[in-house]
Amino acid sequence: MLTRCLLLIFIFIVAWGENAYADGVVVDKVYHPYVLPYEQEIEWRLFSHRESENNKLAQRLAYGQSVNENLMLEFYLVGERDRYNDFTLTSYELEARWMLTEQGEYWADWGVLFEIEKDKQHQNWEVTSGILTEKEFGRTSLTLNAFIIYEWGKTLKSEFETEFRLKYRYRYLEQFQPAIELYSGENYLGIGPAFMGLQRFNAQKQLKWEFGFITGIDSRSKGHVFRVAIEFEF
Repeated sequence: MLTRCLLLIFIFIVAWGENAYADGVVVDKVYHPYVLPYEQEIEWRLFSHRESENNKLAQRLAYGQSVNENLMLEFYLVGERDRYNDFTLTSYELEARWMLTEQGEYWADWGVLFEIEKDKQHQNWEVTSGILTEKEFGRTSLTLNAFIIYEWGKTLKSEFETEFRLKYRYRYLEQFQPAIELYSGENYLGIGPAFMGLQRFNAQKQLKWEFGFITGIDSRSKGHVFRVAIEFEF
């Protein structure tokens, strides 16, 4: 089983990495294929990409709610720092995650993601669809995301893009789980450490946190990316 999954990783990296058309850095959240029934969540993400003297900083604030036992809808407000060091609202996103299989039902757990984004300033659009899968090996787990993206608009050439994300995680404690993450897209291939944890409260309330530090590993990939995500579920 482990050999099969390692082969699957290799196929994904070759197929998606060599033929990726995503613009710029693709580092973001690695999605798990799970949805909790009747959950609500508030999420905040921060993304910082430092390259030479340039430092791109973006934040996302989201509210999500499951509409049934398998489907989660989430709405995002995205802000970026401009050249005057002020944060401005740049885009809106609507995301749907659909859990296809129950956890442990098959050899791996599967889900899909759909997302539509509108750029506020330039009136550009982006639609994303992807496969989410996760497999557990004892106290470790492997999570894979593969996305196809179509974008168009006033300042964008209509085209398809692809992205690939990978996370290999060790569940040392529920509150502390180290991991390795890999991201692939056009002009970017990065890898680095990540850490995450979960603190449960009463009923269905829980706080999730994660952060990662990703570094480009080939001649096309420049700079370092630091990401943070905090999510409160209730």
